[in-house]
Amino acid sequence: MSTKKVDARGLSCPQPVVLVDRAIADGNTDIEIMVDNEVSCENVLRIANKRGLKTQVRHEESVIVINATKV
Repeated sequence: MSTKKVDARGLSCPQPVVLVDRAIADGNTDIEIMVDNEVSCENVLRIANKRGLKTQVRHEESVIVINATKV
């Protein structure tokens, strides 16, 4: 399966978490999430880890990119 991209930039919580949770529920095991603030990043990391995904974070200019993959 290819990488599912979730663009949650400009969205306030809980919208980024809902989008990521929906992507996981749809069976995606390789997800790239883009957010633009630390609070959304922390909340997305929490839900991804709770659902059993391994996460990596990188900062690219004004965007935070989270890669979540099935362990």
